[in-house]
Amino acid sequence: MADPVLFSEMWWTEPLGTWMAWTRATVALFLFIFASIALMGLREYMRPGGYPRDGILGLRTTRGDRLFLGLLGSAFIMLGWLFFAGTPLWGGLGLCIGWIVFCFALI
Repeated sequence: MADPVLFSEMWWTEPLGTWMAWTRATVALFLFIFASIALMGLREYMRPGGYPRDGILGLRTTRGDRLFLGLLGSAFIMLGWLFFAGTPLWGGLGLCIGWIVFCFALI
């Protein structure tokens, strides 16, 4: 088997061990989620209160609520994309980015 080229699809999806299904892509996803939560916590520490506001859905949400709704919604969007369209996931990623923008701008 040939060595994967740096940042190629094979490099991102090659197994990192025998336990679970850890790949560089799953590690990157978890690091992104942890970094998002850490940055949101730091921002909350610097400016407490979260600036609750009423969005178009009538929900009173803070920054943390919007982050949670964005991440949870993105997980369901990706699962739905996999079920209905399969791979590649670029279309699902575009929908997720749109959902996050919607959550932070309007909800």
